[in-house]
Amino acid sequence: MNHTMTDSATITDRRREEFPTLDDGIYLLSHSLGPVPRAARRSMRTYLDRWRSHTTENAWDSEWWTLQQTLGDEIGRTLAADAGCVSVQPNATIALYVAASCFDFSGGERSKVVTTALDFPSMGYIWDVQRRRGADVVVVPSDGDITIPTERILDAIDERTALVALAYVSYRSSNRLDAPAIIERAHAVGAKVLLDVYQAAGVCDIDAAEWNVDLMVGGSIKWLCGGPACGYLYVRRDLIATLEPSLTGWFAHARPFDFSFGPMSYDATIRRFSNGTTSIPALYSALPGVRLINEVGVAGFAAESCRRTQRIVEHALERGWKLHSPHDVASRGGTVMIESADAPALAARLAERKVFVDFRPSVGIRLSPHFYNTDDEIDEALLTVGELIDD
Repeated sequence: MNHTMTDSATITDRRREEFPTLDDGIYLLSHSLGPVPRAARRSMRTYLDRWRSHTTENAWDSEWWTLQQTLGDEIGRTLAADAGCVSVQPNATIALYVAASCFDFSGGERSKVVTTALDFPSMGYIWDVQRRRGADVVVVPSDGDITIPTERILDAIDERTALVALAYVSYRSSNRLDAPAIIERAHAVGAKVLLDVYQAAGVCDIDAAEWNVDLMVGGSIKWLCGGPACGYLYVRRDLIATLEPSLTGWFAHARPFDFSFGPMSYDATIRRFSNGTTSIPALYSALPGVRLINEVGVAGFAAESCRRTQRIVEHALERGWKLHSPHDVASRGGTVMIESADAPALAARLAERKVFVDFRPSVGIRLSPHFYNTDDEIDEALLTVGELIDD
């Protein structure tokens, strides 16, 4: 493995001073929880100040009512999406259920939903209960719980398919799908595509406009450095006015402050996918991280992530470690899973050595370098992993 690569490749502005957590050690947990930005504390103080001064300056009128769209548009930038196409949600599960509630699976010829065995459990739970609404849910199996050949997914999509809903990058193996090919196939037979980009946004190439993807869901907790605050739902601009979610609420009404009692009159904008009152503190806590990501420039993140994860893969293969991730960089997201006989113990011992990773059952430890890491940190982390595995 070439250890002469320097940080001058791809990204030079790492903003390490913006993340106090990095003082604790080598942080490789972005797939799970991004480190807190310094600006998040200031942002939360702003929230409290707005609340305190509500009697002299109405907080809703001055900022709170529009803050949801401000955050939505910042998230949209990480997806290469048009402004006004991202609805902030309480979490990704609710975002997915809002999207699912737009479809009627009962009695029609299009009742099929194509998912995969590598999707996050919430997706599986939600599509399973859609069977009660008439959905014919097809779960495309994986190979060894690591990869799913694109052709296998394409073969599952036919004229009965209403929706193809799957994770662009899998949380279990970091398997990355060929999204453009799947979208092209689905559109050719009149189906729509929903991508779960939670494990991809902020670290992998995503181009909502170029891909012509219909829907995407994700959240703030991971690569966007927003903490466990918000989920989001992206809807392609030309579809916004055509979808009517049954999971709805007063924030989605065209005239919410009329306080009229039924029937529902959806707003014409992305706000039609909102539901109840927004969690304002969540918006304040998530916004600084996403803004920082956009300031640094998400365009360079994908290339550097590929270089970094390939560095980890090559080192692991040289040492004879078994991986639970694709070896091919084009089929892998921003995380590498290294199998271990006792992953919880290995993760705990790494933490004692100030190398912070996590683990999943039957997966091993998970390592995720982000833009704020240095090449020296990656090398040190791999050296430490090796010492503990050989111990």
